[in-house]
Amino acid sequence: MVSPVVTGPDWIAVDWGTTRLRVWAMQGSEVLDNRSSDKGMGSLTPEGFEPALLELVADWLGDRPVPVIACGMVGARTGWVEAEYRPTPCTPLDPLRATRPLVADPRLQVHILPGLSQIDPPDVLRGEETQIAGFLARNPDFEGTLCLPGTHCKWVRIASGMVEGFHTFMTGEVYALLSRQSVLRLTIGDARPDMDSFLEASAQAATNADMAPAGLFPLRAAALLNGLTAEQGAGRLSGLLIGSELAAARPLWSDRRVVIIGAPELSALYAGALTQAGADAHQMDGGELVLAGLTAAASALTRTT
Repeated sequence: MVSPVVTGPDWIAVDWGTTRLRVWAMQGSEVLDNRSSDKGMGSLTPEGFEPALLELVADWLGDRPVPVIACGMVGARTGWVEAEYRPTPCTPLDPLRATRPLVADPRLQVHILPGLSQIDPPDVLRGEETQIAGFLARNPDFEGTLCLPGTHCKWVRIASGMVEGFHTFMTGEVYALLSRQSVLRLTIGDARPDMDSFLEASAQAATNADMAPAGLFPLRAAALLNGLTAEQGAGRLSGLLIGSELAAARPLWSDRRVVIIGAPELSALYAGALTQAGADAHQMDGGELVLAGLTAAASALTRTT
């Protein structure tokens, strides 16, 4: 059961990912209530998005239209409706270019924020732009690189409040595939990485990216011959992959200030590897930044209407 909001919200913030839906009832920048469900983009057809949203917010709605500001995979090609990609360099958000899906309930005024793109090399991001906007709302003078680790890690160059460009590494997805579907599943499985093993392997791969492909099968052999534990194997696999990523991304973090934004456990691995490699790296929990970015978008939209 969800508890009703005593006072109706001015607007509703929505973070709609592949697996989760999170909503906040907002008055200005104040959170009145928040809820979530497992009805992410990946489990819905286009016709299912409005009912899934109403399941969480219907009792927040009165008899007038309420702006709904949404980010994330809800705007993907396989989402509710495809939102455009804005080409970089650009500001992280432009709510005036949000996409408006058709809705049956007239109380919903849904705005799906656009993602970002670049042509050379080809790349796109969707959802992270709102975290970036939330970070810049709190750190308007930041100059440097943002690292947003996850299934796909985004390295984003920031200057003068603009996203200059970015680069995506599929490191998290590659780790998941190797640890759960390759022969390494017999050694690693779902074990949590041992930090000492991680740092040793990341240092090796950060200076020699060839260590990553060359060092994969020895993890299985070491488990059979040398008693390598699952945690040590997970640490070495993470270190080899993230270290190789750091080697390829060196121009993005060398001699630049780097802020790592993401889930604490994964961000700590990147922070440890970057610091060990000599980077000026700082870690920040990304949980609150999505809401800060959505709030900035709502404020900009209000000023223009």
